[in-house]
Amino acid sequence: MEWLSAENVVAVGTAVLGIAASGLMLWYERRVPRRKRVGYRVQMDSPIGDDARSGRAGSRLGLFDETPGMADATLVLLRLENDGSQGITREDYTGPEPHGLTAVFVDRTIRGVSVTQPTDADHLMDHFTAERGFGYEGNRLRIPRVPLNRGDHFKLLVLLSGGDVGRGIRLTGGLRDGEVHPNRSATPDDKPPLFSRAARTITIMLTVCVVTLAAIVVVRDDDPPPVGCETGTLTLTGSTAFAPVLREAADKYEHDCEGSRITVDPHGSAAGIRDLAAAGARAGKGSPAVVALSDGPKPGGLPQLRENRVAVSVFALVVNDAVPLRNLSTDAVRRLFRGEVANWRRLGGPDLPVVLVGRDSGSGTRQVFQRRVLGGRAETAASSVDCVHKDDVSAPVVRCELDSTDQVLAQVARTRGAIGYSELNLAAEAKGVHRLDLDGEPASVDALEHGTSAYPYREIEYAYTYGNPPADSLASSFLTYLTRGNGQDVIRTHGHVPCWTPEGLKLCA
Repeated sequence: MEWLSAENVVAVGTAVLGIAASGLMLWYERRVPRRKRVGYRVQMDSPIGDDARSGRAGSRLGLFDETPGMADATLVLLRLENDGSQGITREDYTGPEPHGLTAVFVDRTIRGVSVTQPTDADHLMDHFTAERGFGYEGNRLRIPRVPLNRGDHFKLLVLLSGGDVGRGIRLTGGLRDGEVHPNRSATPDDKPPLFSRAARTITIMLTVCVVTLAAIVVVRDDDPPPVGCETGTLTLTGSTAFAPVLREAADKYEHDCEGSRITVDPHGSAAGIRDLAAAGARAGKGSPAVVALSDGPKPGGLPQLRENRVAVSVFALVVNDAVPLRNLSTDAVRRLFRGEVANWRRLGGPDLPVVLVGRDSGSGTRQVFQRRVLGGRAETAASSVDCVHKDDVSAPVVRCELDSTDQVLAQVARTRGAIGYSELNLAAEAKGVHRLDLDGEPASVDALEHGTSAYPYREIEYAYTYGNPPADSLASSFLTYLTRGNGQDVIRTHGHVPCWTPEGLKLCA
């Protein structure tokens, strides 16, 4: 189901969470009463006499030393604040006594109290009088009914004796529709958190959902799939020179079109044509799921095969780097491949024997070479299996035949004096070899596209099917993708000219 995508799931989940959070907050506002709260915390509890916990004597000067009872004195700073959602009035304190709250210092005796308040709350001091219950006795400190707006606070600095720091300190008293409770703070004047734990949790969850949704939208591939994606299986065979294009195009098509499986099995143009014809004959009716790529047109006598012009491929002669020549005339190339030149010295090169590395007779690259460069004549007969030793001692030169373009390039690279031919892009990437110009014309795709080159070693790349495949078949869809869709970019990346471009239409005519 297309709607069941990751971004849709996150989006729906975020919406549901937002609605639930809003409903929960509304329920909370209506059902949970807005409470009045007085929070208290001990911001300091420090010895000013001897440190009884460690057994060390303290050092005091002035009144701290002269006042009786300072040997076990402690100072406590107690902060009281309205950390609820409503203001507190004098009438909100529920105790029967004149004062509102009582602070109890366990095992200690109160010796003195000082009240402090923020500069913007001077009015609070009017309530700290004996008439309103402010005072202490023993370990109990009476705190008046102090009205506190939301966020208001005051502090009590209490001098104590008779006990160690860390003893219990508690605040007692009652509030109508509220509570008195201890709170916590990392630093003396920190305020309580603005949002509750539940609010923070919901906010974090919503943020994570939104960020996840944004990441999916940004990262996902929004490129639409090619028009007419089809499922099924397809075999691509034929030209080894065009095989890199087919492999990349097949991978991209499979990525864009789920459910398709394309096998690339190249073993020469002529062999691919034969395989396609045989598959069609076995199928009887209909078109088999096979497409054969050929460097140049098919041979005669196969009327069932239907052609699609795909691209213009450019080929190049390659020579081992031990031969420094950069250009050969067409006549010199023909003499070389007729076996008339056995040593490179005759062409102005080094004293090295000529080794001809060619393709088998079914190769489209070889057929194009013979047709376009050798004037329709065949190469001299093969005389070696290993491309090193003559099997026919009467042969004028060493010549061998290999099964693929990659094998030709590898053999030329490791054999001094060797010459062969290859598809241009593969030749440009090969190590140990360099390309030869023909009659001063370099092998250049750009020059061909701009119409400024008469370079002869080039040919149209054909895609053949057995009959016309159905419009909804994978073969038909892939050919459309290759010739008119995103496959054109793959073709150009590999150094070919797509036929269905303004430049390609002229070259493929």
